[in-house]
This record gives sequence, C-alpha cells and structure tokens, in this order.
Amino acid sequence: MSADFLTFGCRLNTYESEVMRAHAGHLDNIVVVNTCAVTAEAERQARQAIRRAARERPGAEIVVTGCAAQIAPARWAALPGVSRVVGNTEKLLAETWVAGAASSVSDIMLARETAAHLVTEFSGRARAFVQVQQGCDHRCTFCVIPFGRGPNRSVPIGAIVDQVRTLVAAGFNEVVLSGVDIASFGSDLPGAPRLGQMVRRLLALVPELPRLRLSSLDPAAIDDDLWRVIAEDARLMPHLHLSLQAANDMVLKRMKRRHSRAQATEVVARARALRPGIALGADLIAGFPTETEAMFQDTLDFVREAGIPYVHVFPYSERPDTPAARMPAVSMVLRRERAARLREAGAENAARFHASLIGHEAAVLGETELGGHTEHFAPVRVAGAPGRLMRARITSADARGVLAVAA
Repeated sequence: MSADFLTFGCRLNTYESEVMRAHAGHLDNIVVVNTCAVTAEAERQARQAIRRAARERPGAEIVVTGCAAQIAPARWAALPGVSRVVGNTEKLLAETWVAGAASSVSDIMLARETAAHLVTEFSGRARAFVQVQQGCDHRCTFCVIPFGRGPNRSVPIGAIVDQVRTLVAAGFNEVVLSGVDIASFGSDLPGAPRLGQMVRRLLALVPELPRLRLSSLDPAAIDDDLWRVIAEDARLMPHLHLSLQAANDMVLKRMKRRHSRAQATEVVARARALRPGIALGADLIAGFPTETEAMFQDTLDFVREAGIPYVHVFPYSERPDTPAARMPAVSMVLRRERAARLREAGAENAARFHASLIGHEAAVLGETELGGHTEHFAPVRVAGAPGRLMRARITSADARGVLAVAA
C-alpha cells in the first residue's frame, strides 16, 4: 500500500505535508500523522487517527510528527502502533524518509533558518501554499505553538519569488502565503524587510500571478507597505483574516496580545476605507480564563458592530505549562455556550455580507466541479473546472455562501 498523510491544523501543516509527500510518497505501507497542538481537541483527533490507522493498517509504519509530537515526543511514541516520532525540523529533511530511519526530534528552539522547499503538487487542492516564515517570538499566555515551531525565521524574498513563479508555471492561479506569524516576516533577514515589502516585490516580480492571498495576520503588526498594497493592487485578494482572539482590553492584556480593542477597530476601519467591500475574518477564543460575561459581551459586540463575516471560534483549551492554564478557569459549559453565540453572530454577519454580493459579478477559483471561492473567499456554488478562474454572477446567498451562474 502507498503512503498516507493525515494532516491536522493550519495551512502551514498542509504545506509541510506536501513537502513530506515529495520525500516519502514513494514508500510502501506508511502512515504519516502530522499533528497540531493548538487545542486539546486537535490532539484528540490525531490520537484517534493513530488508533484507527493501527487498527485498519496492521503492519504499517506509523510516523507521528507536527507540533504536538515536537512538544511531547515521548507521549506520542508511547501510543500503540506508533513506529517513530519525527520533529518539525526533521520532517522536512529527505534523509528522514529513508528506510530504517529512527525517531529524531531536535531542540526546535535552536532552529535559526527556514529552508525554501519547492512544492508544486498540492493533493486535491486548487490553490497553492508557500511557506514564507516559521516560528514565533511572542508568548501569548494561552499558546504552546512557539515551543512546537521555535523562534521566528523567514524565507528570503528571492526564494519566495522563485517558488511562486514555478507554481504559476505549473498552473496554479492562486497562492496563499503561509507561516506561523507572517506579520513578523523579515525581522531576521538582512535589511529587515517587512511583510508589505515582500508582498509588493513578489507581485511586481511575478506579474503572471493572478491571485495572492494571505494567511492569518496579527492586527498589531500590519505595516504601511502592506496597507499600500491592500489599497493599490487588485491581485492581493480583498480578504484579511485577523488573529484577534478577543475584543476586551483586560482579556487581551491577560492573553498578552499586542493590540487593544481600539486598535482592532482601527484596523477594520482602515481596511474597509482602503479596500471597499473587503471581507474580514477573525480567530476568536471563547471563555478565556477570568473572562466574565461583561468581558465576553465586549467581544460579541465587536463581532456584531464590525460585521465580521468569517469567524473561526475556539472554546478556550488549556495547554500544558502555559500561564493561562494556571489562571482561574471558566467552566466548559460556558466556554461552549459563548463559542456558540460568537459563531451565531458570525453566521448572521456572513448572511448579510453574502446577500450584499447578489447581482454582482465575481472572480471564482474553481475547487471542485460544483464550486469554489470568490476573491472575497465567499464559498460559491457554481459549475466549473477545478483550478480554473471564471467569472460568475451571484444570484442568491445565505450564511453558508452564495449561488452563482457563469457570466
């Protein structure tokens, strides 16, 4: 049997699974589980996948990697059926995927470089992901990801340009720039270029790229160059996803975030002023320790007032050895109830946003024969060819997306 890759978590993990596939896809009877450590639920799903693989693929080599495995390798190695554990640095090396290789997990905090891995195949996906940055130097009190990914380090701009140029030549019409904290791009490179400078140069040097999209952005770190590109270059998609987490100043302080509610409000207003009609998304944590009903209401009010249509909500999940895990907890019942209220507000915003698109023409990237996403990242149902760009007129909408006909 051929190699199977089971990927959990972020777009960066998706990209890295394709790097591993290029190294190990030829191996027989191997299952690679690329884990995530953002929440306990993400880890539970990975453990469940490992148990299923051990049951359904007897004799297969099960290799566990990703952030959860990097942080606690012994715990994952002890699971029944696991053959070896591979660290986040090692998983991207060709020598890791030769026959007879052993478990290998190095100290991720010593990592200083991020290699540019060329990936031109993204299994079953219409858009391509390019890693531009790795790691994080910040220490949000709820987060273990810096201990799974190491310090901030960036891919040189020239290597990014080369990768994107190759992907466009391979037929991809949309590229997503991905990383752990892409707003911190460049601080470790000569001359310390910022994300906006990199995006501007990328678009200038690869004029044949139709669509560029950014993964999640820290609202405290959007630089002036990036604001100019948002305003001036239509090839940067009108869609920003913000790593917001909360909109109450006390909760943000206890999270050790770098923005305030007022600053988040200013980012939303500036984005809409510079790019009318821009779609906004936000990551949000419900039920953070010490969060009162009034504090939660601040975040809920912000989502409603800002009209954010695409919310990605997590009930707070304790992560081992983080400062937040030692703070007074909110009950799980309240966390889930508050998460549901945030999702409901997001769905109401999405329904209104999608309704505002009715009658307009959209540029759609087909992802299946039945639909894809517009430039605003609105899910769209329309007949088309996967991987192709097409014009479509939006005819109806609901909270889940829009319906369109080919223009």
